[in-house]
Amino acid sequence: MSEVRLQKFMAESGIASRRKCEEFILGGLVSLNGKKVTELGVKVDPAKDKVVYLNSRVRADLKKYVILNKPKDYITTRNDPKYRKTIYDLLPEQYESLHAVGRLDRLSTGLLILTNDGELTNALIHPKSKIVKIYRVTIDKPLDVKSHEAFEAGVLLEGKITVPAKCFVLDNSGMILEIHLKEGRNRQIRKMFEQLGFEVTRLKRIEIGPIKLGKLNLGAYRELTAIEVSKLKALK
Repeated sequence: MSEVRLQKFMAESGIASRRKCEEFILGGLVSLNGKKVTELGVKVDPAKDKVVYLNSRVRADLKKYVILNKPKDYITTRNDPKYRKTIYDLLPEQYESLHAVGRLDRLSTGLLILTNDGELTNALIHPKSKIVKIYRVTIDKPLDVKSHEAFEAGVLLEGKITVPAKCFVLDNSGMILEIHLKEGRNRQIRKMFEQLGFEVTRLKRIEIGPIKLGKLNLGAYRELTAIEVSKLKALK
């Protein structure tokens, strides 16, 4: 096996995204053949070299791809200092090294993709990817025409206008909506509606690009099929 950059090897082994792995290296958390590495640019031979991160050997794992239907009150992290429930409480040990591709906040439910494929993760969450994510959203009062148009045109959040989105009203109440979003800012949909004077009372992600939540039960998970993985990789 040819040599690769240390951060690339770590990302492809499921530790974290490549950028995060670079932070780990610069922070002195990684050693190579018994010596601490604190500079980027170091290359490793995965077949010969011993890479250790936080006292655990980093190994070149087979790529895994899983989807999870996240329930409410679970957070999208591996460890939580407040000891709240995390998505890893729902997964078997064989998936504990996988990381989530994007997040859902504690109160939101629905589709999460988890993988140890760092390259795919970076491609899917990159701001230029423009992958459409679809959400089923309930708000606290009927959506008026002016607010509907403003939501789709873009809302000013933290000094930057959001990318135009699609918003479909699903019932006569005007409170159950389907949102098509191409961005992934932190709690973006909730913040957009808050700016417009609405409160999101329920939010569920049902699609990420070609991957659909379907009839997967709440709290359940399954591995993606080879066809689904191929469709995801075609988005890169």
